[in-house]
Amino acid sequence: MHDEPDDSGAPPDLSHAGAVVDKAIEFMSGQNIGALAIASALLGGAMGMLSHQMSDEAIIRVLENAIASVRNGELRATRSGDH
Repeated sequence: MHDEPDDSGAPPDLSHAGAVVDKAIEFMSGQNIGALAIASALLGGAMGMLSHQMSDEAIIRVLENAIASVRNGELRATRSGDH
């Protein structure tokens, strides 16, 4: 199965999905699509995927965790090593 972590600790499916998303972002940026539009489309797609797999309460917990990460500065701390 594709659930076993790789050397980075991430399951292979997650690493693969992340690489595909990175390429999609690169492609859309190359098409002169704005960063906010790209992010909004990706977030909307992610929310749609979650809605098929999780209850509303579980999605709310995921979003609350994301909000806590933003408030704690975790998002900005990891961004310095990205793109």
